[in-house]
Amino acid sequence: MPVRSAAPRRFGPATTVLVGYAAVVGTGFLLLALPIAKAGPGGAHPLDALFTSISAVSVTGLVTVGTAEHWSLFGQVVILALVQTGGLGIMTLASLIGLAVARKLSLGSKLSTSAETQGVGLADVRRFIVGAIAVSLIVEAVGAVVLAVWFATAGGFAPLRAAWYGVFHSVSAFNNAGFTILPRGLVPFVGDPVVCLVLSALVLIGSLGFPVLDELRRYPRTPLRWSMNTRLVLWGTVVLTALGTVFVTAVEWGRASTFGPLDWPTKLLAGFFQAAQTRSGGFSTVDVGQLDDATLIVMDVLMFIGGGPAGTAGGIKITTFGVLFFILVAEMRGRSAVNVFGKRLSRAVHRQAITVSLVAVGAIVASTAVLALLSDEPVDRLAFEAVSAFATAGLSTGITPDLPPAAQALLLVLMFAGRLGPILLASALAVRVRPLTYEFPKERPIIG
Repeated sequence: MPVRSAAPRRFGPATTVLVGYAAVVGTGFLLLALPIAKAGPGGAHPLDALFTSISAVSVTGLVTVGTAEHWSLFGQVVILALVQTGGLGIMTLASLIGLAVARKLSLGSKLSTSAETQGVGLADVRRFIVGAIAVSLIVEAVGAVVLAVWFATAGGFAPLRAAWYGVFHSVSAFNNAGFTILPRGLVPFVGDPVVCLVLSALVLIGSLGFPVLDELRRYPRTPLRWSMNTRLVLWGTVVLTALGTVFVTAVEWGRASTFGPLDWPTKLLAGFFQAAQTRSGGFSTVDVGQLDDATLIVMDVLMFIGGGPAGTAGGIKITTFGVLFFILVAEMRGRSAVNVFGKRLSRAVHRQAITVSLVAVGAIVASTAVLALLSDEPVDRLAFEAVSAFATAGLSTGITPDLPPAAQALLLVLMFAGRLGPILLASALAVRVRPLTYEFPKERPIIG
């Protein structure tokens, strides 16, 4: 009898996404390790190259070396390409190439893109890909032009340098990456309304997520047609940014090391800017390491929540937090169903939100404990770095470059896992799913 050859093993959608991101990270590492990528003689340290590559692909913005001083123009271009690739998504870009070449998408491409974006239906994948690319390029182009003109006129930079600064920071902001190549960072622009408001707008727009931006484009004047996802993201973004602005501004108002020396309009602008960056932006116009402990705790919470799903922001997502909030409200009111904006939530969504949140909390707590064992830095600072890494926010108290290599490696893992998402990572690592064909009898333990 003829022996039938074994069928080639196919990766599942989640595993394909993991492999795709790993391949791009590896490519970025190899490019950044080249001597041409480093400013000055010699090449970059392998850990610095790998850390920067993962930080860029995961659109986090944490760094072990200064982006402006350590990397050459070639290195900065590589970082920007990695940011754009990571922000849009590996599978999104791969599917776009497939559309351009074959004029159609295979089922595997649709499944991989849907898994990567975590919620885009198969029927909407093609529109999602085209829309995501179009929105990204248009918004980034507008931001780049405004910033370039402002850097050239008000900033006093040479035209070509101003143009490069405009393009780099527009792409970095829209993709919620937080990388900056300005010689002194954004601190000199703490009172500059154009730079601060443009960067904040780009961060907030990118954090909404492409499904929300698509609905806003299609139904700009008919909010009743907006989905629950869009309403949760919009309301959550407004409320969290407003509350964050009020809290940060109030706490830091008179502190000599942060907002104290600023006039009151600049204090308001700085408070709004820092609150907006917790969506996952990662920029800062003040020394984050000098912020009050209470401010850092609130920023931990805001970074942990993050932005909208299927976008460039990190965190557990505003929709996940919103579901948990409405579950709490329903339980406190003694209601059996959870209703949000006139619609009832599926119980499967309850479980997904709780699972994502608990996995994220577990990852951050465990990593903070390990960081405390590896470093002598204060625990609150280590927790801030861990939350920022897992939520791909990129804000830092300034201790990351001074951490031991093992601690930096842990942050590296957190950034990669945080970008892919706890559920995506877990499903990719799972061997198989075995559905139960039976149910156990019900029983209730005592809660509280």
